[in-house]
Amino acid sequence: MSEESRRESWGPYPLILAGAVVGVLVMILLDPRWGGFALGGLVMVAAALRFSAYGGQLAVRSKKTDVTTLVVFGFVLVLISLLLDNNELKALILSLFAR
Repeated sequence: MSEESRRESWGPYPLILAGAVVGVLVMILLDPRWGGFALGGLVMVAAALRFSAYGGQLAVRSKKTDVTTLVVFGFVLVLISLLLDNNELKALILSLFAR
């Protein structure tokens, strides 16, 4: 395997990993809401990259399973980060599930 094809097989994995490290550092050092929002957005970017067949090391399972899992996790991270200090939005969402 040549050096060029080995480098290409990694795909966007190092970029996603570096972004995750930055997101965790933002959560720890600055604000958990912004860090969670950044991580959720990054996971959705990973889903878009996997969907566009530029997965590289992000390709673990079938494309449909990977994209669905990444989108759900990204959406949940963004939603939780928005709900951390917003009691009105939290009450609205909880009222949707109340019987």
